[in-house]
Amino acid sequence: MSFQSFLLNQYAKWKMKGVPKEQREQMTALVTKDPQLFKKIGEEIERRKKGGESEMKASMEVMKKYRAELSVLMQKK
Repeated sequence: MSFQSFLLNQYAKWKMKGVPKEQREQMTALVTKDPQLFKKIGEEIERRKKGGESEMKASMEVMKKYRAELSVLMQKK
C-alpha cells in the first residue's frame, strides 16, 4: 500500500464515518483508479455550491453529468 493510498483510506474513514467499510473501500478503490476525474467532480460541485445550489442538488447534477465515466470506471478491474 502506498502512502497516498494510506492517506486516502484514512481520509475516507474520517469523512464517511457512517458508511459501511465495504462501501468505503469501494469508493477509495474508484478514486485510486482515476483521481483526476474525482478532482474534477469535486471542483465542479464546489463551484455549484458557491453559485447557490444546495450540496445535494449540486452533487446529483454533477454525478449525472459524469455518469458514463463513472460507469466505465466501475467496470474496470
